[in-house]
Amino acid sequence: MSANKYANRKLRTSYLSTIVSISLVLFMLGLLGLIVLHAKRLSDYVKENIQMSVILKDGSNEAEVGQFQKKMDSSEQVKSTEYISKEEAARRLKADLGEDFVNFLGYNPLLASIDVRLKADYANPKSMHEIEREWLKQGFVKEVYYQKSLVDLVNENLRTIGLVVLGFSIILSLIAIALINNTIRLSLYSKRFLIKTMQLVGATKGFIRKPFILRGMVHGIYGSLVACVLLSGIIYFAQVQVPELFEIQDLKTFIYLFAGVFLAGILISWISTFFAVRKYLRMKLDELYI
Repeated sequence: MSANKYANRKLRTSYLSTIVSISLVLFMLGLLGLIVLHAKRLSDYVKENIQMSVILKDGSNEAEVGQFQKKMDSSEQVKSTEYISKEEAARRLKADLGEDFVNFLGYNPLLASIDVRLKADYANPKSMHEIEREWLKQGFVKEVYYQKSLVDLVNENLRTIGLVVLGFSIILSLIAIALINNTIRLSLYSKRFLIKTMQLVGATKGFIRKPFILRGMVHGIYGSLVACVLLSGIIYFAQVQVPELFEIQDLKTFIYLFAGVFLAGILISWISTFFAVRKYLRMKLDELYI
């Protein structure tokens, strides 16, 4: 009786260690997914905060300007626009300088403008240059101003960061798969004689594989659930520490992340168990002792 209890305890410990190992690796993989998903959103957030200012000629027709702004708002290229009148521009500059330059000069030298923020897909040098040329065709537009060097720098840096994250993601994903695969192989190593015995008494390969694959998938599910709980804790902690993260997060991102972790746990466990069992089915009896 005590021997059976010891065997059952040992079996439960083996299952628990497998689930813990899978959950930790999936947690690491989930963190990577979190970084990748937020890297894209952060990239879009940075690009969409690059401002273009459409400077209007003095005395421009307000109706024409209003229609032009509405046209920009409905464009697929533009995320948002804001009309800045001469008086509003003077008020903002006065607040920045801390002095009333209008009284000092005797007039307001500033011009009205429309501040524009483009969607991320169009916040690149080529698209912005084409948009600038199109806007300058309007007779009431004096110039279109934006920091071209900043746009080049932002796009170049984001492209470099994207390549680094992609390379790191591939390497870490391969490591995660290898770790889960080795964990499952080790958990099945103690059952290699059972697998071979079942084969010797005439059980089909499919019949032998089925319970091991189902158990492996269950371990993958448990590991995924634990990893998702840990990821939820990390996300909550990050939001408490950095409230600005709310601006680049949405529910869809987290659904994709948790669904990805869940599917990865099941698929990797299923594939690893399948190949581990197949390995022992193909081995000769004397090879099992090595």
